[in-house]
Amino acid sequence: MSPVVGVLLLVALTVCLAAGIAVGVGALSLESPGPTATFDLSADGDQSSISIEHVAGDAVDVEALSVTVAVNGTELAAQPPVPFAGASGFDGAPAGPFNSRADSEWTVGEQAGLTVAETNSPSLETGNSVTVTLAVDGRRMATLETTAA
Repeated sequence: MSPVVGVLLLVALTVCLAAGIAVGVGALSLESPGPTATFDLSADGDQSSISIEHVAGDAVDVEALSVTVAVNGTELAAQPPVPFAGASGFDGAPAGPFNSRADSEWTVGEQAGLTVAETNSPSLETGNSVTVTLAVDGRRMATLETTAA
């Protein structure tokens, strides 16, 4: 093989590899990361209530949010379908951005709250461990834990 043919073959191979890499990189679907925020969780066993304050970070679209509540490691039978008003397993309307009549954007300084009904199980009582997981579009954003006062 002549040196010119060898160089042309090497150049052709390099061009093919570069094209393959460019197509592969172009085909990658980079998901945008969800919002990043910090929250503070509190629970009141006497009132069976849970309150979450948005303390820092990005605004959260409540319509894209899912909330999962567990008491002593067991998820509630009925989970809050945020935003809502009068959902099964919960007493009354929720507070703040969890309420369907509120602005759907949860921003720093706002508190969201709900009251677990006696018909939901397990019941929320003083001394119980409470875990709340917040996810946006199926991606977990925060897992919060506290002990009900």
